[in-house]
Amino acid sequence: MTEYLIYSLSVFTGFFAIMNPIANIPIFLSLAQDADETTKNRINKKATITAFLIVFVFVVLGKFIFELFGITIPAFKITGGILLFYVGFEMLQSKKSNITHIKEAKIDENVAISPLAIPILAGPGTIVTAMNFVSDNNYFHIGIVILIFAIICYITYLAFSFSEYIVEKIGHNIITVIGKIMGLILSIMGIGMLIQGIKLAFNLA
Repeated sequence: MTEYLIYSLSVFTGFFAIMNPIANIPIFLSLAQDADETTKNRINKKATITAFLIVFVFVVLGKFIFELFGITIPAFKITGGILLFYVGFEMLQSKKSNITHIKEAKIDENVAISPLAIPILAGPGTIVTAMNFVSDNNYFHIGIVILIFAIICYITYLAFSFSEYIVEKIGHNIITVIGKIMGLILSIMGIGMLIQGIKLAFNLA
């Protein structure tokens, strides 16, 4: 039981860091700034549900995808570790994608799919994180990953729903600090994944 609890906490921390619900609030507000509350809610629901479905497919079919493309676990962990470190490092440097500055006079609800669901919520980093957690685990672990990711998506939905209130109460500076902390966690996770991959590749203890 303790093993599963530690595993669950690790999965939750990893997903929370990469999804970053609080730090993504300004992006959501920017993309939906001219929309009424009903439209914002539709965009929010569509984005979070789509993000969940994308990661769900990769988690369930992860092993099949590995076999189909001949991807080895060590190669995946090394590449994924480098990618996670890069994403975390950019967050530490406060670099933002140009996507966060998209402004349109007329709201297109398709922003819920792109760029909000993918790549902002369910981007390469999220997919790599999910597949890393299930790459060499059993079906019970896969179930835990799916459940926790669903919880993270719901937390993201709530964060977006109360986005204006949250920004008003804690301010943009605190959101920036949270983003940097999440970036540090991701960078550490990336290095850890890279070390695991190297150990597996060279049969190191």
